[in-house]
Amino acid sequence: MRRILSVILAICAVLSFSSCKKQKEKFTRSSLTLFDTQSVLIGYESKKEEFEKTADMVFELLETYHRLFDIYYEYEDINNLKTVNDNAGIAPVKVDREIIDMLLFSKEMYEKTGGMINVAMGSVLSLWHHHRTIALSDEENASVPDKAELEKRAAHTDIDKLIIDTENETVYLKDKEMSLDVGAVAKGYATEKAAKLLESRQKKGYALSIGGNVRCIGEKAPGEKWEVGVQNPDLSSSEAYVALLALSDMSLVTSGTYQRYFTVNGVKYHHIIDPETLFPKNAYASVSVLTKDSGIADALSTALFNMTEEKGRALVEKMTDVSVAWVYPDGTLSMTEGFEKLLSQ
Repeated sequence: MRRILSVILAICAVLSFSSCKKQKEKFTRSSLTLFDTQSVLIGYESKKEEFEKTADMVFELLETYHRLFDIYYEYEDINNLKTVNDNAGIAPVKVDREIIDMLLFSKEMYEKTGGMINVAMGSVLSLWHHHRTIALSDEENASVPDKAELEKRAAHTDIDKLIIDTENETVYLKDKEMSLDVGAVAKGYATEKAAKLLESRQKKGYALSIGGNVRCIGEKAPGEKWEVGVQNPDLSSSEAYVALLALSDMSLVTSGTYQRYFTVNGVKYHHIIDPETLFPKNAYASVSVLTKDSGIADALSTALFNMTEEKGRALVEKMTDVSVAWVYPDGTLSMTEGFEKLLSQ
């Protein structure tokens, strides 16, 4: 509940701003059911009815992606990623084109990041998820996965065994022990799709926050940018944000250690698992990525979290219009030049 409240407070504090043109009012809709997180749409419209119509459209789209990308639950009349995982080593599964496109995007990000973002790591991540679930409900019996078991499962994370047939629109996992987990991609991908929908309807003055994946569509008002904050990983600090940014048509996505984690013998184990060590890395408290495409920002924030800053900087220098901020455990903030330029004055 504390984590949910922190997201709500961050959104309300950062995305509710002082003045807008008088002919338009600020409207908000939120949900706690999509992608197991807090989702918020903020928009400026002259009529509430117009905002509600737009919000219906956006949340219907997000609900579709939520169901398609779900690895835990089945839904009537659709094949989703749970269906794909359940049929690993058995048969290809006919899926919606959006699953095909998301997985192709995920493979592309795997290549670009040198394997630091791998949606085929489900067998490893599910074990961590199991231990985290137990720890959060029964601290006395909290434990971390056995290294040998993690290594055994890691042998079933070869993304080349994720077979995508674009012509027949099927997905097949050749290894019966492998499974998909798109947690590092799904929210950002869906957020970007919703933003594209708004742009296709010539909607400006809107902002989405899906589990902290923020995407601004246009300016808040003509000549007035959105002010968006990078949350302070130190939740006990009186300073809510380590940086404030002035943004338009931009995404800000942060991966951090301060939300999903559990503790064993005084040691905190967060949810971002290094594909090389198979354990959480604690070099940073958070990594934030700025770029227009929220899907790219989401994937990169996870990948960069598991790289040294030097390697991370080398990666983003090869990419177009990507900026990054690293927050270290001691509170030190390091930023690329592009990130610094967008700081709110």
